[in-house]
Amino acid sequence: MGQALWRLPPRQQQQLQEELADRLADGEGGGGARREPGRDGGAQRRAPQHCYGPDIYHLLRTRRGGKEQHGFIDLEMLPPELGITILSYLNATDLCLAGCVWQDLGNDEYLWQGLCKSTWGHCSIYNRRLPAGFSYRRLYLQLDEGSLTFNANAQEGISYFMSKGILVDHPTELAKFIFYTRRLNWKMLRIYLDERRDVLDELVTLHNFSNQFLPNALRDFFRHIHAPEERGEYLETLITKFSHRFCACNPTLVRELGLSPDAVYVLCYSLILLSIDLTSPHVKNKMSKREFIRNTRRAAHNVSDDFVGHLYDNIYLIGHVAA
Repeated sequence: MGQALWRLPPRQQQQLQEELADRLADGEGGGGARREPGRDGGAQRRAPQHCYGPDIYHLLRTRRGGKEQHGFIDLEMLPPELGITILSYLNATDLCLAGCVWQDLGNDEYLWQGLCKSTWGHCSIYNRRLPAGFSYRRLYLQLDEGSLTFNANAQEGISYFMSKGILVDHPTELAKFIFYTRRLNWKMLRIYLDERRDVLDELVTLHNFSNQFLPNALRDFFRHIHAPEERGEYLETLITKFSHRFCACNPTLVRELGLSPDAVYVLCYSLILLSIDLTSPHVKNKMSKREFIRNTRRAAHNVSDDFVGHLYDNIYLIGHVAA
C-alpha cells in the first residue's frame, strides 16, 4: 500500500517526463537544424539502446548536455517519484551500498522519510514532535531491523519497536502498524494476532467492506489477516468478526437481501468449503452450482437462490477466497 502513495500512474509519469524533456530542450536555445547523418557517405550511427526508454534517455542526455557518459545514473537527474520508486525495491543493506554510489543519498532526509512512510505506512513516532537531530535514515534502519526481528519472533519484534520509541503499546497503534506494513511475515503475524485478540479487534475495524461483493470482501480480509491452515477456534473467530464487520459496512445490502451476521457467517463457511472443493486437485467430483445452492439454502433460509448462484460463479471464475 505504502509504495503506491509515492508512485504516479504510468500516464502521468510519461506526461511528466515529456514536459521536463520539452522544458530542458527549450533551454538549449533552440539550435539550428540538425545535420542529417549519412549524407556525406559516412556510416550512419545507430542511437544507443537504453533500458529506461526513449523519454528518460532524452531527458538524461539533455541534462548531460548531449554528452554520453558511462556509469551509474545520478538520482537527482530523475523525477523524485521515480527515484523513490527505484529505491523502494532495495533493502536496508542495498540502500547503504547505494549511498556510496549515488552521492548525497545518505544526507537526503526527505528521501529517507519517503522510504520510511512508503514501506511502514503508520508508526506512532510519525505523530510525535521529533527531537533535534532526528534522522529518518536511522529510523529506516531501525524499522528494517525490527521487521526482521518480528519475522523471527513476533513478541521480540514488537518489543524492539517499543524500546526504540517507534510504537506505543496500544491496540489501535499496533493494529494500524500491522495494517499498513507489508514487511511482516504472515505466519508470525497469525501467531501474534491469535495471542493478541485486542489488536485483532482493532485490525478488523480498519477494514472497509462497503459496496464489496461478499467473496471479494472475504479475499481482502484474508489478504491482511491470513486464515489458519486448519479449521478451529481461531478460524471461527475470524469469520465471526468478519461477518459483523461486513454487515456494519453494508447496512443497505443487509436490509435488501435479508442478511444477518449469522447468515453471513454461514455463507463465508460455504465459500471456504466451495473454494477447497473447486481448487483442490484431490477432489475429483467437483460441486455443481445446483448442489451449492441447495446445500447453502438449507443453512441460510433468507438468502435468494440468485445471490447464492452469484457466489458460486465468483469462486468458479476468480478462485479461492483464502489463498
